[in-house]
Amino acid sequence: MSSTQPASDPRQQVAQLRDMLTETARHARDDVGKLGEPRAQALFETTAEALEGLAKACRDYDAGKEPAWQRH
Repeated sequence: MSSTQPASDPRQQVAQLRDMLTETARHARDDVGKLGEPRAQALFETTAEALEGLAKACRDYDAGKEPAWQRH
């Protein structure tokens, strides 16, 4: 951890979570083409979309774009 970030600063954990969500979404989307069953394809595509939404929430948190993420 950088000496400029306090130990309680969650930015590193948020970045790690964002990366895991993004990678898992990519994996799910890649598997859609490997599945022959339409319901399973829909499940994996929906999973990828949901994970990408969570990754975006992490990016928004880091950027402080949403009122809920802004420091008071």
